[in-house]
Amino acid sequence: MQPFDTVIRNARVVTAADIFTSDIGIRDGRIAALGLDLPQGLREIDAGGRHVTPGGIDSHVHLDQPTGDGSVMADDFFSGTLSAACGGTTTVIPFACQQKGQTLRAAVDDYHRRAGSKPVIDYAFHLIVTDPTPQILRDELPALIAEGYTSFKIYMTYDALKLDDREILETLSVARREGAMVMLHAENSDCIAWLTERLLAAGLSAPRYHATSRPMLVEREATHRAIALAELVDVPILIVHVSGREAVEQIRWAQSQGLKVYAETCPQYLFLTADSLGCDDSFEGAKCICSPPPRDAANQQVIWDGLENGAFEIFSSDHAPFRFDGPDGKKAHGEHVAFDQIANGIPGVETRMALLWSEGVRTGRITPQSFVALTATNAAKLYGLYPRKGSIAIGGDADLVIWDEGQPLTLSNDKLHHNVDYTPYAGMQLTAWPAMTLSRGDVVWDGQPRGEAGRGRFLQCERPAPAQARRRQTELPL
Repeated sequence: MQPFDTVIRNARVVTAADIFTSDIGIRDGRIAALGLDLPQGLREIDAGGRHVTPGGIDSHVHLDQPTGDGSVMADDFFSGTLSAACGGTTTVIPFACQQKGQTLRAAVDDYHRRAGSKPVIDYAFHLIVTDPTPQILRDELPALIAEGYTSFKIYMTYDALKLDDREILETLSVARREGAMVMLHAENSDCIAWLTERLLAAGLSAPRYHATSRPMLVEREATHRAIALAELVDVPILIVHVSGREAVEQIRWAQSQGLKVYAETCPQYLFLTADSLGCDDSFEGAKCICSPPPRDAANQQVIWDGLENGAFEIFSSDHAPFRFDGPDGKKAHGEHVAFDQIANGIPGVETRMALLWSEGVRTGRITPQSFVALTATNAAKLYGLYPRKGSIAIGGDADLVIWDEGQPLTLSNDKLHHNVDYTPYAGMQLTAWPAMTLSRGDVVWDGQPRGEAGRGRFLQCERPAPAQARRRQTELPL
């Protein structure tokens, strides 16, 4: 029998269902065997009884994405995927964003050019649909779904991105027919615009007022509306970056009714609060501007509870890498502009896994199995990458993380490998960090970045076709 390329010994293997002690035999980039006392491999790695989890799937990242407002994302497909690998993530799914007036195909072609030979780890693309013309919905979107772009995002806010309710219905109808997964950014655009105008008219323009312009009710209303539209079309949806109690209540209601409404949250809603945007009028709060904004400590607890009680399927970073200093990041329009002119988003692709393992698993807030489900397995299933990705199973890709635990680590930006000049989590004390990350059996992090540009592979996703939403008593001709 051909020898194993690598054997990881004495692993405390964690999957979404189990924890067990095993050796892991790897051959040709895939897991070939699980068991005790496996034959000698060409390379031996001793996990020493440490936890070994599947490599993370960060299914909500923005890399080298055109913005249209003069700002530029600091991470391209090399720095962004290298940073991800150093933090234990082995697959990323960024967004090919359609520009209004252009085609989806043009967005996909442009994004493949941007990726080029840069990715260190494997990657797929979501689409962003901003201009759902009849031709796009009839021809382009179904063709792209069939080619492996099986998920797409819809915005309910931002003038350059948002769809109205009729457009959302038409687009959801395509998803239902073609078996695609739809992600929705749920915030009420008109409410935000109305509040923003009044805040600015009153001279309240500092970064901290970004949170005031986006109270929980604008997320609650849009979440409720998104659920209603999906129920009408009878299609599963995923609400992204959920921030607090009011949206969670809408999601839990839908789930209690048997609707296939999935939800995602992010580190900023566990570790930041509205105070992170500043308690004065300094520009420093721009570092934490993201949408929806962080809430308060009580809402942090609601999000923690949702991670364990099933409200959330996905824990992603929503990595949006804008530098704080310099002319093309947070200060693209100057240092004294109003909050609505500041680049929206924060970095987090490298810190996502360690934050949740340190503050979730090691504190007992969530189980190791829940960690694996939230950071890898569920995303693989929802986005059509399972079982190749997202688990530790024979035949799957050898995407693995060996964890170091117990040694305190103070987060600082100089420890990270993204191209952003800050981390919003600076100063946090963690007790876990990946000791080693393997991507298809190759070591891409062992305390030093080892991954080379171009080794990452583009992944065509299968149509995930999760169980359909609850059937209406009267079927409509959709």
